[in-house]
Amino acid sequence: MTKISTQLSAVRERIQAACRASGRPTEAVALLAVSKTFGADAVQAAFEAGQTAFGENYIQEAVGKITALRHLPLVWHCIGPIQSNKTRLVAEHFDWVHTVDRLKIAQRLSEQRPAELPPLQVCIQVNVDGGPTKSGVAPEDALALAQAVAGLPRLRLRGVMCIPEPAPDFEAACQVFKRAATLFDALKAQGLQLDTLSMGMSADLEAAVASGSTLVRVGSAIFGARHYPV
Repeated sequence: MTKISTQLSAVRERIQAACRASGRPTEAVALLAVSKTFGADAVQAAFEAGQTAFGENYIQEAVGKITALRHLPLVWHCIGPIQSNKTRLVAEHFDWVHTVDRLKIAQRLSEQRPAELPPLQVCIQVNVDGGPTKSGVAPEDALALAQAVAGLPRLRLRGVMCIPEPAPDFEAACQVFKRAATLFDALKAQGLQLDTLSMGMSADLEAAVASGSTLVRVGSAIFGARHYPV
């Protein structure tokens, strides 16, 4: 598992270099290690290399890892789509959710968050480039959703997440990411207390950092290529 440690260090160096290139403090961007399809042993190896925040797309797979690693001080982020019948699992096991794009899902998470746990930290997912296969609220509807989510008990609205379609080059990626950053600033200007702009992955984190991301979600560059079950 030393490979994970080495690759984790390389990703951190990329983030720091991207921060320096855009004139931002190197601590301005947090790293979320996306551990979907990798086992608890891979998460533990990354933890031993200093990583504590992990992102998961598949809720039931994630719950198994969260349970197995409950003895470690990890922070778990749900970054996959949430169906109504999975909101209780998310509310009971995760610390963060990045993919709220409907008020119904937020209401269920609010109702099902156990009272003994801290508020669930929430980002609304916005479809910034109108990708037909992408989840997310339309940008013009983001303010209404954000305001409604911010008013729900047991949740704390933290920011905006986006997963745009792959861009052909750095400049094209920046153009899309800057739309999300502009929306993020507009929501804050409306009085919402936001601090998290979740955007950028293994292939485009430099463009995301240059455009204002505060959290990048990196999986394959840390853990290697994924092998999905057939």
